[in-house]
Amino acid sequence: MQALSKEAVARAVYETIPRIACELPADVLAALERAFAEERSPRAREVLRQLTENARIAREDRVPICQDTGTVWVCLEAGPGVMVPADVFADVDDAVARAYEEARLRMSVVKDALFDRANTRTNAPAFCEFHPVDEPAVARLHIMLKGGGSDNASRVVMLTPGAGLAGVKDELARCVREKAANACPPLVIGVGLGATFDKVGGLAKRALMRPIDAPAPDARTAELEAELLELVNATGVGAGALGGAHTALAVKVNTAPCHIAALPLAINMGCSAMRRATVDLAGE
Repeated sequence: MQALSKEAVARAVYETIPRIACELPADVLAALERAFAEERSPRAREVLRQLTENARIAREDRVPICQDTGTVWVCLEAGPGVMVPADVFADVDDAVARAYEEARLRMSVVKDALFDRANTRTNAPAFCEFHPVDEPAVARLHIMLKGGGSDNASRVVMLTPGAGLAGVKDELARCVREKAANACPPLVIGVGLGATFDKVGGLAKRALMRPIDAPAPDARTAELEAELLELVNATGVGAGALGGAHTALAVKVNTAPCHIAALPLAINMGCSAMRRATVDLAGE
């Protein structure tokens, strides 16, 4: 039996935040470079060129990829044979505060959404969740810095079952046309289908953690991802919302069971600065 410690989780968060604030994941950078090579619109090509150049400068000069260094989302996944203490996230907020202060990242969290909009000045609290998985001895930590523009462009819709795939497509296309320009395209879009109102958003956010070049393991879902990506790119919003063939780099889908009377749908926009990492804690 492996036992995780709150110190190991906090250390992983502390060490990862400065790195992902300044370094695009390799799969995202490669997708931007492929989009640049394939794009035919001059304006979109220039946007894509600037995005890849920005990524290079950020990595080499150790400065943030984007000035909006986001909220911190932490998801711990653990499988059978891993003991998770009840206070496993107890030191995460302190780790966030130290990482943001030392790396000189922008603090973007307010104390209360409605009653006290004063900045916490620590970028804490982090938004943490625990997700059991059916993978023996697995312990992994997903960390994402999520900008406000992309989250503001996201939505949850409780469709009726009769809406079916056509309804899902209509809602996704509507969301992209209405909101994609505010989310800094080209996007990575996480789609959650199923579960309940409070859980479907988590399906969509966890979908964003899957590498761009890794299709869903289920063949039907992988086919749907390709179909939805084609739909999104057909909108013509394009890189920088200036037109072109690459409104999104990928659409990632997670599905789950749900009530017979429901078809929950969550669309979580991820901007071109997809700052995420997965840390293996199994050896800690």
